[in-house]
Amino acid sequence: MSEQDTQLPALSRAGHASHCFRFINGLPAAKTDLDPSRLAIAFYCIGSLDLLGELEGRIPQAERESWREWVWEQQAGGKHGTGFRPSPFMVAQGGPSAPPMANYAHCDTPHIIMTYTALLTLAILRDDFSILDRSGLLKFLRACQREDGSFSTTPGSGESDLRTLYCAFAISSMLNDWSGIDVPRATSFIALCRTYEGGYGQSPFCEAQGGTTYIAIASLGLVPSTFSQRLTTSERQKTIQWLLSNQHESGGFCGRTNKDADACYCFWCGAALKILGAGNFVDARALAGFIARCQFKFGGIAKAPGETPDPYHTYLSLAALSMYPPKTFDGDARPESWTFDSLDPLLNARIGTAVWARKYIPAV
Repeated sequence: MSEQDTQLPALSRAGHASHCFRFINGLPAAKTDLDPSRLAIAFYCIGSLDLLGELEGRIPQAERESWREWVWEQQAGGKHGTGFRPSPFMVAQGGPSAPPMANYAHCDTPHIIMTYTALLTLAILRDDFSILDRSGLLKFLRACQREDGSFSTTPGSGESDLRTLYCAFAISSMLNDWSGIDVPRATSFIALCRTYEGGYGQSPFCEAQGGTTYIAIASLGLVPSTFSQRLTTSERQKTIQWLLSNQHESGGFCGRTNKDADACYCFWCGAALKILGAGNFVDARALAGFIARCQFKFGGIAKAPGETPDPYHTYLSLAALSMYPPKTFDGDARPESWTFDSLDPLLNARIGTAVWARKYIPAV
């Protein structure tokens, strides 16, 4: 069967934008457990609107300004430096939060993953970062790095895996200042997470996963050449082979060997392949067909066909399509709905947003 024989349905751009807009205005009752991660939800929703090209045309300037103010309210400083809290859920009613700076207590310490998402969200909203505490942010990164080179989510916490390391690298890259982390120790930790398959686990001796493989590859790609510890040719080829083997017959990507396809891994595996220079081996039309089947009729994209949509899978699916727009044919429904601006796979942001971040986040 040729590509032309399978019709590609329309991408429900307006529906996906509405799905994200609903989450920004208030978590549904069934999703209130996500309240402690509200800053990440904001990133997925606002990021989706950015990828869809709906941010400025659909959202009034006053509302976008209120979003910026809310993100800045999560910036907090203290003995471990400065970062962004996941949510105001642990702050007493009427408690601190006027920009440019609040003080944090032990119960609401800044979170390294949320700090990364906050910076990208502010870049999407075209903030000038004039109130960013850059020196405090570097101190925060130092406080999060552990002896083995990895990073904890908050200073002194026991939670640590490659996700937090990537966020530290991405923040350092956006700051254009790597003085807040010990890069050789961190890259040594990445190497310890590599598995016999060519992928990377969350921690040493863990099973390879598509998400943490992206994180390892993107982290190494962000490191300046002065620190660089690149993959050998054979390591690169083995990683590419493992990632490509994860494109499922459905067109989607599996996160682990012999698992079902999941829409988020279309980004994680696809972005890793793009960074490794092997994106041309991805079947982009099959990938788009899988994501099309994951669309919910009222908007949003789910992890798999028939599942409930959420902002996380919606954003990552749209990010995957930004890297791998499908080849369209006359028989397809609304071929223009599959058109996107390019994505920076290293920072996981639209090219225009990544350029803005690199221009305004570094110290003058």
